[in-house]
Amino acid sequence: MTEAILLVGGKGTRLRPLTVNTPKPMVHAAGVPFLTHQLARARAAGVDHVVMATSYLAEVFEPYFGDGSQLGLHLEYVTEEEPLGTGGAIRNVASRLYSRPDEPVLVFNGDILSGLDIRALVDQHTQAGADVSLHLTRVTDPRAFGLVPTDGAGRVTAFLEKPQTPEEIVTDQINAGAYVFNRSLIDTIPAGRPVSVERETFPGLLAAGAHLHGMVDSTYWLDLGTPQSFVRGSADLVLGRAPSPAVPGRCGERLILETAEVAGDAKLTGGSVAGARAEVGSGARIDGSALLEGSVIAPGARIRDSLIGAGARIGAGTVLDGAVIGDGAVIGEDNELRGGIRVWCDARIPAGAVRFSSDS
Repeated sequence: MTEAILLVGGKGTRLRPLTVNTPKPMVHAAGVPFLTHQLARARAAGVDHVVMATSYLAEVFEPYFGDGSQLGLHLEYVTEEEPLGTGGAIRNVASRLYSRPDEPVLVFNGDILSGLDIRALVDQHTQAGADVSLHLTRVTDPRAFGLVPTDGAGRVTAFLEKPQTPEEIVTDQINAGAYVFNRSLIDTIPAGRPVSVERETFPGLLAAGAHLHGMVDSTYWLDLGTPQSFVRGSADLVLGRAPSPAVPGRCGERLILETAEVAGDAKLTGGSVAGARAEVGSGARIDGSALLEGSVIAPGARIRDSLIGAGARIGAGTVLDGAVIGDGAVIGEDNELRGGIRVWCDARIPAGAVRFSSDS
């Protein structure tokens, strides 16, 4: 297998305000756009041709990655004029694929951080003689997901909507967002209209008697669709819990990019990252957080499990816990923002305007 499709067209509405100016796969995780980690892992698995299915802020991708040669890849870009859904996006890029009808094509979702053994998925697909193979993962509470039960040989037996009662939870296996299609199957997806691969394509193929195979992989897996999970994923990459050959430095408690400026007595822990040209003042404490490009953290600030957008400024003595600060926002000194609060891009919060009491 030498080629893949990357689905990177989503608007990332759950990640706002991080995605107001930046498409979700291009938000930086562990110092580089998240998409860089996916491309690097694909290349390490032997993929050399990737077609990106773009839509929202499509103009951002090609200027950054170009033809992919710096990553050892051949990259192409196909933009949807109107959103086509996951299945429609796959079908929309079919003309750019080189594979023969019986050859496998890898498909990735652009917001999943995973330790999946890509080669093992492809090898199992070939050995099973499958038409489509799905990466499945097990979760403790599957109620928020569609369930994918398999038989003893790994063959998918059903696609079940999100269970509403304990009796409906017949498996803890869920669709983990990576697939292998035989090239010929992609051409069976209807062209020119929205199609959900999860709700229409897979159930339709199963009903038609196609062989859908599931590979259960219990390595690291995280959907980066929310700010909290995105911050966690970035920290896990820095800590080495999530594998990636694209982390720009050694894994450990912190990642400080070369152009960042961090005061000698500032402390970064828990997989925190100081992005390009970020500044961290004296006595600041940063734990499990990501400081994006050009952000400024004033002396004495305390930041935990938070994401600070590009060019944002955090005032002296301010406390952030589980906060998301949009690009260019300014948080004045001596504020306290907690509990998943989101501050929009370019917003201004005056000094001392927001405080939480110790018993609130």
